[in-house]
Amino acid sequence: MKTTFLSRLPKLALWSAAAMLSLPIAQAADYPAKPITLIVPFAPGGSTDILGRLVAEELRNRLGQSVVVENRSGANGNIGTAMAAKAAPDGYTLLMANAGTNVVNPSLYKNLSWDPIKDFTPLAMVARVDNVVVVSPSVKADSLKAFAEVARENPGAINYGSVGIGSIFHLAGEIFSQSAHVQMTHVAYRGANPALTDTIAGNIQVMFATIPGALPFIQAGRLKAIAVTGQQRSSLFPDLPTAIEEGYPEVVIDNWFAVLGPAGLSDEPKDKLMQALSGMTQDPAFQEKLKLQGAEPGKAMGNELEQQMVADIARWKNVIATANISIDD
Repeated sequence: MKTTFLSRLPKLALWSAAAMLSLPIAQAADYPAKPITLIVPFAPGGSTDILGRLVAEELRNRLGQSVVVENRSGANGNIGTAMAAKAAPDGYTLLMANAGTNVVNPSLYKNLSWDPIKDFTPLAMVARVDNVVVVSPSVKADSLKAFAEVARENPGAINYGSVGIGSIFHLAGEIFSQSAHVQMTHVAYRGANPALTDTIAGNIQVMFATIPGALPFIQAGRLKAIAVTGQQRSSLFPDLPTAIEEGYPEVVIDNWFAVLGPAGLSDEPKDKLMQALSGMTQDPAFQEKLKLQGAEPGKAMGNELEQQMVADIARWKNVIATANISIDD
């Protein structure tokens, strides 16, 4: 029997349909097929940027694809965070989030264009970082207690910097002011590096900063570290007391950093990213890199990270209400 083109049409249609059905699977299996953008919602040089670049390098090695860090600073991290929230959920745009922006800001800003839980897919907490209290070399104080005395003797004349109104660093200064019964003037900057630079210059006298951001300046002798704000001393500064040891038990402030994707992130990119991030945080070589920055690897992944975020949002909401801090825009 002679086979005609028309007799082959049903089979061709079936083959075409099968090919179409297999196409999304093939495309997903190719992830990542192009460079990934990791949005850092702060200026270059700060802790989020430093850790973001470490993460980008590790992901590039593990995924075999370029990971480009894109700094989108402004509005205390809200601008870059909003961009990530609105990105396509295809795994090619990720956010280097931190506790300051993603769990503090929702209680500060009344008109955020993004929701910290509904608009993101939690992937992995990659690092936890304690803060360090640094002062300008011109400040005649070598301890937190001594600095409190200087501040009491000069009410309102001591300036402290942060990366923005309502940031964890701002709140740290407020908590210390209340605990030590001192008056200090808050000065907001667009990023940690400009604030640290002004502290070095003496334009502001003190800053509650993350260890990764302040470490190079401390090691170079351009800033003076007087305390850390973790539950225990930092391995990088074993001789430096905690704020608790100095008599300020309320001044316990750390920060975490996590990689988030937009809400509804596709399963294939989500699984590959979580696998890469999990392997990264458990890698001794990466842990050593974090240690050099005064950071420890994070442990929370996926749903556990989301639960951590929900709990932290509730905690900071209470702190912000007590300090009576709010931002309308």
